[in-house]
Amino acid sequence: MLIWFVIAYLMMSIGIGLFASTKVHNTKDYAIAGRHLPWPIVTATVFATWFGAEAVFGVSATFVREGLTGVAADPFGASMCLMLAGVFFSRKLYQLNLLTLGDFYRMRYNRTVEILTTLAIVISYMGWVAAQIKALGLIFNLITEGAISESNGMILGTAIVLTYTTLGGMLSVAILDFIQMIVVIGGLLYIANIVSAQTGGVGTVIAHANAAGKLHFFPQQADWSVWLTFLAGWLTLMLGSIPQQDVFQRITSAKTANTALWGSLLGASIYFCFTFVPMFIAYAATIIDPQIFGGLVVTDSQRVLPTLVLTHTPLLAQAIFFGAVLSAIMSCSSATLLAPSVSFAENVVKDFMPHMNDRAFLRLMRLCLVGFASLVLLYALNSESSIFGMVESAYKITLAGAFVPLLFGAFWKRATSQGALAAIVLGVSSWVTIEILLGEESLVPAQLIGLVISAIAMIVGSLLPQKIGGSPSKPHGFLHEHAAHPHGH
Repeated sequence: MLIWFVIAYLMMSIGIGLFASTKVHNTKDYAIAGRHLPWPIVTATVFATWFGAEAVFGVSATFVREGLTGVAADPFGASMCLMLAGVFFSRKLYQLNLLTLGDFYRMRYNRTVEILTTLAIVISYMGWVAAQIKALGLIFNLITEGAISESNGMILGTAIVLTYTTLGGMLSVAILDFIQMIVVIGGLLYIANIVSAQTGGVGTVIAHANAAGKLHFFPQQADWSVWLTFLAGWLTLMLGSIPQQDVFQRITSAKTANTALWGSLLGASIYFCFTFVPMFIAYAATIIDPQIFGGLVVTDSQRVLPTLVLTHTPLLAQAIFFGAVLSAIMSCSSATLLAPSVSFAENVVKDFMPHMNDRAFLRLMRLCLVGFASLVLLYALNSESSIFGMVESAYKITLAGAFVPLLFGAFWKRATSQGALAAIVLGVSSWVTIEILLGEESLVPAQLIGLVISAIAMIVGSLLPQKIGGSPSKPHGFLHEHAAHPHGH
């Protein structure tokens, strides 16, 4: 019954993709849902931006092992990213009427900056999407009691998500996000209620976690290197995730700038609060059966939560849980497959085919989506990293190479193309060099050094005599000019 429930849910998702495909008539419909989403849908898509495999399996597993200190990056950094993007960037980016974030880098700087930042953004998605695919493989393996291997589960999950995303684009993502947010919240709260009854109540679980030292947010050691590692994890997701196409798509898919702002803030708030539910359920498992789940924490902590549901809840609860988890992962993975594929097609490939019409460009976007999904699947099948580890390391490249040009481009009128190129090249190269030469032995985390060098390079490169041409920087005039003459296809 559990397997048939999951199959029915997956078929419904594909059906929605088929329906949404009938509403996709051009690239704007496909990439940003025609810019007409109301605030409840925007809120749901913002929530679904982050609530995927890492929130259900990765964050909960890390919390059981390391407590709140271990999850500073997610949900604390992740939810702050969405709030900062909403407050500081949503209005500025929305009124430009762009298709991708790469378009901003081109109009603000030049074509070279556009290509380099787009490539950094696309690469950063490899780890994030791979984490979702890895989780899909885990779910199919568990619900079939090993009949489907994790590897075959990854292939099957990728094929399903790819089908409805390729057909319906952002519109299918948005519709599914709204439905799946309701399923996720209702399903996980129901499981939490069942688990709470088996542990003596919410207060008992919280008191146990507090006694075990799991509720300390800041590191308890006086060692400054520990604090720097903690800060790096927090900032990597909080700042490195702002220059991301999926975050940008949610902003620009809204029907008004106010909808984009409040949808971002509300979605981020719901995400932050709700991520504690899977943490609660996973930690409760160690109280319900310390021997079994204590061993899983050591050997494979990602299996704590699903194993608890399969062994300590009734069939209905199992069906609801795996339906909710599939909802979360599929909505997250579909959006994060679409975002880099659209960016790559728009900001890297399109200029090499200047005479392509809109229909051909839509076909190109879909081909890029299939190609990127294939690369992600290959990476997921061959990676030994945990789900949380994949997500945490995904945005180091955008922190070092794309965040500073976005921030300074939006808020510093003297930022130039020369400064942006210096920020990208020196930021990424310093991060990569330190990672290769020192790795975890570096006293300061490599991505933090990359961020600082990127900022210095932007300032120095912009203030020095200009040798590289590009769009002049006039933030207010720039915004009004391009809002009046939006970039289209």
